[in-house]
Amino acid sequence: MPLVNVMVNSRAYTIACDEGEEEHLKQLASVVDTKAREVLGSVGQVGDARMLLMAALLIADEHNELTGKIAAEGTGEDEKKTLHLRAEQTEGAAADALESAAKRLEDIAVRLSHA
Repeated sequence: MPLVNVMVNSRAYTIACDEGEEEHLKQLASVVDTKAREVLGSVGQVGDARMLLMAALLIADEHNELTGKIAAEGTGEDEKKTLHLRAEQTEGAAADALESAAKRLEDIAVRLSHA
C-alpha cells in the first residue's frame, strides 16, 4: 500500500491508500484543509482533534445536503452525477479527517499512559 504525505492545517500527515488513489487522497486532504481553515477562521485555535472533528462535521453536513439534492425531484441527470461525485468526495474527506483525528488521539493516549 502506498503512503501519501498530505498537509492539513500546516501539519504533515502520512496516510495509506490503495494503489492509484494517491492524487485522489491529496485532493480530499485539500478539502479537509480548506474546512479546517474555515474552522480556525471562525472559532480560532481549538486543538487539532477538535478542529478536525469540526471540519469533518462541516464536510458531513455538505455531504448530507448534496445527498438530499440528488434525491430531490426535478434534478437533471448531469446535475445528479455532479452532485453525487461531490458528495462522494465530501464523504471521503470527512472519513479521512476523522481517521486522522482518531490516530492523533490514540497517539496522545499512548503517550499519556507511558507518562
